[in-house]
Amino acid sequence: MGVNLTSDPQGAGQPLYTSSSTASHALGERLVTSDGRVFRYAKAGASNLVAGNMLQSPAKVDNHRALTPTAAAIGAETITVTLGATAATAGQYANGWAMISTGPGNGYAYPILSHPAADASATLTVSLGVPLIVALTASSRVDLIANPYNGVIQSPVTTLTGAPVGNAPYIITAAEFGWIQTRGPAACLVAGTPAAGAAVVVPGSAAGAVVVDPANDASFVVGTMQATGVDGKNNAVFLTID
Repeated sequence: MGVNLTSDPQGAGQPLYTSSSTASHALGERLVTSDGRVFRYAKAGASNLVAGNMLQSPAKVDNHRALTPTAAAIGAETITVTLGATAATAGQYANGWAMISTGPGNGYAYPILSHPAADASATLTVSLGVPLIVALTASSRVDLIANPYNGVIQSPVTTLTGAPVGNAPYIITAAEFGWIQTRGPAACLVAGTPAAGAAVVVPGSAAGAVVVDPANDASFVVGTMQATGVDGKNNAVFLTID
């Protein structure tokens, strides 16, 4: 018997516990099961996702932030920027955002529809989902931000390089699509022996693992232990990411 699905979306074009090379939902689309668990639709990064591992968004690219744009008028449907010393692959920022971080247009976030590949230090033109509301000048600065569900990866050891986005409830093949869990009971990899009721966080002392909250500003609370954790095992955590 399959898992019953309720609300946003009412039904799933791709069932839970399946991996697909073809997208059936928008990245980040939300799914709720009849038992109250919450999932988000995601694409795996360059490696297979490991069941029970915590996940983060694609690693940030510092050379794709604070970029200088070509001047663009109100109503323009593209933004052209000069990249730093890191190339961009085609569609790397599709379904992500061009966020204006400095100067004219500061504070606006424009959805990106598509863009081609571009070499390091070359120009890149991104097509927008909405036209520019405020004109950009050479004094403006643009941050290219990937969709957090486009190329999710194992949560790293010690230092996060992106935002925590969920837990892999099953194996999703590299570069394929599936559902990651963001809320409710989940079998999560545990490092250490956090007590029942303890808040657990990422990053952990092992890749993909949760640990007891060390009151560290660089950590992110992902949930609460439902039972005492066993080091190196997958134990019950009530996820509260979403």
